[in-house]
Amino acid sequence: MRYPDGGGLTAEERARREQIRFEAADLIEAGVSDAEVARRFRVTRMSANRWRRALASGGRQALVSKGPGGARCKLDDLQLRLLEAILDGGPAACGWHDQCWTLARIAEIVRRRFGVEYTLAGLDLLLHRIGWSGQVPTRKATERDEPRIAAWKDQQWPVINRGRRTWAPGSASRTRQVRA
Repeated sequence: MRYPDGGGLTAEERARREQIRFEAADLIEAGVSDAEVARRFRVTRMSANRWRRALASGGRQALVSKGPGGARCKLDDLQLRLLEAILDGGPAACGWHDQCWTLARIAEIVRRRFGVEYTLAGLDLLLHRIGWSGQVPTRKATERDEPRIAAWKDQQWPVINRGRRTWAPGSASRTRQVRA
């Protein structure tokens, strides 16, 4: 799933949850217990207690949404599109001839082209955000020899995949074998 601003919730969802916290604050100020607040809003008592403590220490301002979670993307939209174009071009276009993108190689490209440092874990998250996955290759190996593969399938595979001999006597019993 892709999130619009890198966080786990949309702006509408954050606003909805903020409204729930404000409604809970009304009940807390009226003297309702944490257990009752939790039951009414279908949250844990721990959440209700956290709201109570935030309200006591910082007032209603402490219940305001703090915005999207997580770090902001270090690349803007144009840079992300350019990075995708570079990745689509393949590693050979960037000087690596084994047709294999690695996180370290992509981090080097991002550092050289955009002057931005990413950890490998952060780069992995960025690639997933733009729809790339490290598990699924998009191309076949350049070393792949199709005629040789076809010949192997025609000549070697039938020998390897030969069926069981059905004419030999057999037994399903492990303790008493059939005599021939």
